Order: sequence, then C-alpha cells, then structure tokens
Amino acid sequence: MTLQSTSPSLKSRLVWRLVPLQAALLALLVLLIVGTLWGTGLLLDNRDEEHAIDVLQKAVERDAEGKLDLVSTPQLKKLRSDVPDLWFVIRDRQGQSLSEGSVPLEFAQIGGALDHISQARLGWQMLNDDPRKPAARLKRVETAAGNVQILTATQGDMSAGKAALVAFMVFVGFALPSLLLMTLTTVIATPIVVRRALTGLDAAADQARRIDIDKRGARLPLEDVPAEVAPLVNAVNDALVRLDEGYARHKRFTADAAHELRTPIAILSTRLESLPQGPDKTRLMEDAARLATLAEQLLDIQRLDQNRTPFSRVDLVAVGRRVVADLAPLAIAAGYDISFEAAAEPVETLGDQTALERAITNLVQNAIEHAGHQGTISVRVTFPCTIDVIDQGMGIPAEQRARIFEPFYRIQPLDRGAGLGLNLVREIVHLHRGYVTVLDNQHGGACFRITLPAIFSP
Repeated sequence: MTLQSTSPSLKSRLVWRLVPLQAALLALLVLLIVGTLWGTGLLLDNRDEEHAIDVLQKAVERDAEGKLDLVSTPQLKKLRSDVPDLWFVIRDRQGQSLSEGSVPLEFAQIGGALDHISQARLGWQMLNDDPRKPAARLKRVETAAGNVQILTATQGDMSAGKAALVAFMVFVGFALPSLLLMTLTTVIATPIVVRRALTGLDAAADQARRIDIDKRGARLPLEDVPAEVAPLVNAVNDALVRLDEGYARHKRFTADAAHELRTPIAILSTRLESLPQGPDKTRLMEDAARLATLAEQLLDIQRLDQNRTPFSRVDLVAVGRRVVADLAPLAIAAGYDISFEAAAEPVETLGDQTALERAITNLVQNAIEHAGHQGTISVRVTFPCTIDVIDQGMGIPAEQRARIFEPFYRIQPLDRGAGLGLNLVREIVHLHRGYVTVLDNQHGGACFRITLPAIFSP
C-alpha cells in the first residue's frame, strides 16, 4: 500500500514563496520610483509660486512716468505677510525692472539673458545637488503694464499627498499589473520547470517501485537527477547495497545451517532404525523425518533463490501423476485415499520441473499432515494451466488464508511442522509468474489452487 504524503508539493512551495518575494520586490521598486521623483523635485508642491505670480500679475501697473509699479492690493499684502522672505523681479520688454526682497545673486545677474523664454524653472535640485541651493520660477505674463517677465522663488515643500498619489498611480498602473503577470507566469512556469528538473527523479522512483526481494542488485539511476537530490539517491543506493549484503549473509547462513543439519539428522535416523519396534520408535522416526524435511525445504528455498537457468516446457499432467505415485504409500499409511485426475493431456507451462514438482509435493504433504487422516486427497490438473490439491479435512478459516503462506506461520501454535512448506509453494509459483489461492472444497476441506501461465502446443 502506498501512503500519500500530506505535506505540500515542491511546486506549491515554490509558488507560495516566489509570489510574496515578487510582491516585495515590486513594492521596493515603487518606493524607489517615488523616492527618485521626490529627490529630483518632481513632487514639489509649486502652487505657492504660481499663486505669487498670479498676485504679482494683477498688481503690476505703470506710474505717471511710465515706469513699472505695484499696486498694494489686498492679495499682495497677504502674500507679503504669508511669505516673509518673498522676493521677485519684474522686467518688461524695454528692460525696465522692478524687484523686491533679497534676490539671490545667481538670479540677480540674469538680466535680459532670458527675455526670449516664456516660462522656466531654474535651479532644480537633483539627487546630488545641495538641498540649500536656491530655485526660482520664471514666467512671462500679460499685465496692466503690458507683457512682463516675473521671476520669483516661492518654492513649495515636498507634498506628501502628491507623493501618495504618485505612489498609488505607479502601483495601479505598473506594480499591480506586473505582479499579476509575474504571478500568472510563476503559477504556469513553476510546475513545468520543476517537472523537467525532476525528470531524472521520476525515473529513479520508477526503478525503486520495481525493486523486489527477488531482484537484488538493482540501483537507482543518477542520470538527470538534480544535484540537490543526488545525495538522497546515493544514500538510498548505499542502503540497497547494505540490504543486499545482509540478505546474502542471511541466505548463506540458512544454506550452511541446512547443510550442517543434514549430517546429524541422517546419523540420528540411522541410529533410530536400530531401535526395537514400538510406539516410541515410530514417533521418533516421524520427528526425524520432519527434521529432514525442514532441512530439505531450507535448501529448496536457497536453490530456488539462486536458480537462474532458463525455463523449459513442463507437462503438469506428468508432474502431478509422478507426485501422486511417489506419495501414495505415505498417504495410504496415514489413512487417506489418494487420486489423480487430468481433464486434458498434456497441460504445459514454461518452468523448472523440479521446482514445480516440489510445490505440488509440499501441498500433498500439507494435506496428509493436516486433513485429519481420513477422506480422499485429490490432485487435479485442468486446462488451461491449473493444479488443484483437494482434501476433505477441516478446511482453512477465511481470515487466515492470506497468512498461511508466510514463513513459519501455523494455524495452531502447536501444529507439527516448521511452516515453510506453503511459503516455498508461493515462492515457486511466483517465480513462474503464477499465483496460488485457497478455496473451499464443495465436499468439505480445503482446495489449494495453483494457476500458471499456459503454453499451447502448435
């Protein structure tokens, strides 16, 4: 069973981290733009200068001698009161001028140099300028005294409201569309980039899914795996090496133990045969036979694990008939009738004949051991490629049928046997790309069914 991870995916993590970062960068950009505009004077509030020019425009006239003069209008009085450092220079086209206040030296020397200019701002403060540097506004207007040029310096302060408005306009007109576009691009592009970047990791995951107990030596590929993930893949490969080595040691121990057991078991059996006949000798001989069977099963498992010979055509009818003939004396001695049936002949599969014979033998021996020493044990081969071993014993509870093929598992803890026979059957069947199941016998008892891939004679 594959457990689904509840943690967010790498794609969503990247998206949720990139979008706030982009928003923060755009906000910083907006602040830089507004700060630049502020520093260059584009956000200066120039309404005071324009007001001063309007007031002076209405107050200019000529006296009886035709010289420029100012009428002390209420607006001019108020302007002089509101702006104590007010200064200005009024100049007509004939070169006459009228000034008031402390005119900065930079502007007092302009004279008629700018007579051809209709309006201008003089002395804008750039970012690297001295903020104390004077600035002025020049504008040519029509007055009661004719067309005159007014130069004044009532520069306003930095306007926070104008700065906020400009910041809002920059955000709405530039930052917000850019953020939406960047977010959309991130949402679309991030999965594509991640998917392409992790293509090698997908191949490694596919290889990992195919690793099984009978496919040792497999390693995860490192081709196209991102450098950030390569240490994890290497660690998994190192773990697989350790598992293979541990499995090999375990198998060697099992094989060595089985080989070592065969000699003392043979000696024990020989010595038991020399004992006088009686119930004790019979029980001891049965126990010795079970020990011998256990050792052979351990060796069978080892041989099956190391079997790398190519399969050949195997006639299951011939194999089943031979197994029944070999085990008939044992079954009859245990109180059973034994039969063999073949619905068709031959029934062939590709496999190892010795291993398949061992699988059927183990099923028949299992029936002899556990079917209650009564009834009939039947071996049936049917088309296309099925072998049934049927007994008339107590049967196997449905809740335990999935576990009886586990090694060393027994339905009753005190049952005789080591619990390796059915596990060996399953391993042999899996090796042949088949499966083994347990069914109910319609006449009572259990039915072990082996299903294998069939081949058809030409």
